[in-house]
Amino acid sequence: MFTGIVAALGEVTDVAVDGDNARITVIGADLTDAREGDSISVDGVCLTAAHLADGSFTADLLPETRRRSTLGDVVVGRPVNLELAATPSSRLGGHIVQGHVDGVGTVLRRTPGETWDDVVIGLPDGLVRYVVEKGSIALDGVSLTVVAVAGDEITVSLIPETLRRTTLGAKPVGGRVNVEVDVIAKYVERLLPADIEGAKR
Repeated sequence: MFTGIVAALGEVTDVAVDGDNARITVIGADLTDAREGDSISVDGVCLTAAHLADGSFTADLLPETRRRSTLGDVVVGRPVNLELAATPSSRLGGHIVQGHVDGVGTVLRRTPGETWDDVVIGLPDGLVRYVVEKGSIALDGVSLTVVAVAGDEITVSLIPETLRRTTLGAKPVGGRVNVEVDVIAKYVERLLPADIEGAKR
């Protein structure tokens, strides 16, 4: 589990693709406590560190990961948001983020403010039902509060800290972002139909 509070920016230093199999190597400053087998969030995607060396780690990308996230077209030199998995003593500064990406959204508009940017994101089909105003969403692994919802579009505000410490600060209009909706909303949806049907009997 993650909290969506990005610890460091990393960079992809190697991409190896062999048919359906792929493996990436990422270097980052916040890997001192990581061990082989640990979960690490890379742009909001939960990956398992298969090998660690010299401040970098290597992880395998499953076909599902490549299909459902922006890591499907990752290239060497790409900056990425990094977060190590939460521990029992971690501060839950964001919200519950699993690192299980639901789909890829697109930056539609950016409106710079005096100290923050308002950013409008177009969501993939079927995801907006899990998003509510003032609720939480993870974009590229960053825990954000939803400012507004309109159709299949959501608006988030990026504070100076987010602009400075994450890749969202430089994400251009047309850029793609990994989207993870609040898992609690999905569980509620799953449970409600059964309860409703039971109440009718």
